[in-house]
Amino acid sequence: MRENNIDPRQFRSAKEAKPVKDLSELSPEERERLKLLGLDERLPHEGEYVQIDAKPVACRKKVEGLEIMPITQALKTFDWISDYLWKAVSPDKDEFTKATAEDLDDGYFIRVLPGYKLVYPVQTCLYIRTDQVAQKTHNIVIVEEGAELNLITSCSVHPHIGSALHVGISEFYVKRGGKLTFTMVHMWGEKTAVRPRTGIIVEEGGTYISTYVSLFPVRSIQSAPVCRLIGPDARASFVSIIANFKDSHIDLGGEVHLEAEGTRTEIISRNVVYGGTNIARGKIVGKAPKVKGHLECQGLMLTDEGLMMAIPELDSYYSDVELTHEAAVGKIAREEVEYLMARGLTEDDATSLIVKGFLSVKIEGISPELQKQIDKTLELAKLGF
Repeated sequence: MRENNIDPRQFRSAKEAKPVKDLSELSPEERERLKLLGLDERLPHEGEYVQIDAKPVACRKKVEGLEIMPITQALKTFDWISDYLWKAVSPDKDEFTKATAEDLDDGYFIRVLPGYKLVYPVQTCLYIRTDQVAQKTHNIVIVEEGAELNLITSCSVHPHIGSALHVGISEFYVKRGGKLTFTMVHMWGEKTAVRPRTGIIVEEGGTYISTYVSLFPVRSIQSAPVCRLIGPDARASFVSIIANFKDSHIDLGGEVHLEAEGTRTEIISRNVVYGGTNIARGKIVGKAPKVKGHLECQGLMLTDEGLMMAIPELDSYYSDVELTHEAAVGKIAREEVEYLMARGLTEDDATSLIVKGFLSVKIEGISPELQKQIDKTLELAKLGF
């Protein structure tokens, strides 16, 4: 059920796009669109990176202990970056990784130095402004020993362009006792294809928390991050909050390998299907004793014209493990709608409220700033619902 008809060679290189010098060249409509996704100067940030098509247009840090720069600059600056480049994701994984390895546009490099715990998020934005281009990015994030980073990535396209392709290669490294909270809030277009390829490596006592939010129409998304918990007591959490619309094909998953004692993970998805195809995958592999993992998928069908699939997989190489999964697909109960209507809401408002409550997920360990971004996007989506 994977959508395999996306060929990166069908798109123009993003390097052919007319370059933008800075954000002031964007239209008021574009700036407002990005502001809604969190690129807002009024919100506290420790650093910022913005890329439009193939060109970085903003990159700055506000605190000590943080390194942030375009990946092309990092490759020239640090000899040791070869220890991380293409180590969590293989360049030969598929045609999208190969295309990026052969013709990289840019991407961000972020590193938090040992012991630094950033208070506010670092904001990144990958924006496609030009029709018929393929934006190929490679991102590397390193959270050193005992450090903490909250990272928000907002991705979007110009509201009036036609088709486009976004390929995002991301490699995340969380060292001993480090913590990375990574939140993606995305607003793609009805003709945009999205192909993230992500690898995560977490060392002893490290924590990786990922939240993916997509509540607006998109042509297709296909992604299955692979996370390796290689040190004792490492933890990973994946949460996806998805609205699937007519003609959209969203295939999202997560794969976690528990490779050391005491490691644990949870993969949770919430999906509302208005049409199209929605596939929620999850895979947990127990490669060590005394590990724990849980898969949970809930789908809400609001039409008979869509398809919702939940595909869980649990693999274990030891008897002393605790791996579980649960999945449920259903529709809004009529009595719930009537209950709210009896208290003065219209049927549409009652349905919207139920959907918003279903999609809202409070995540352990997430900062109030990140939760605020998710709640804001859910409020916007409610207007469309």
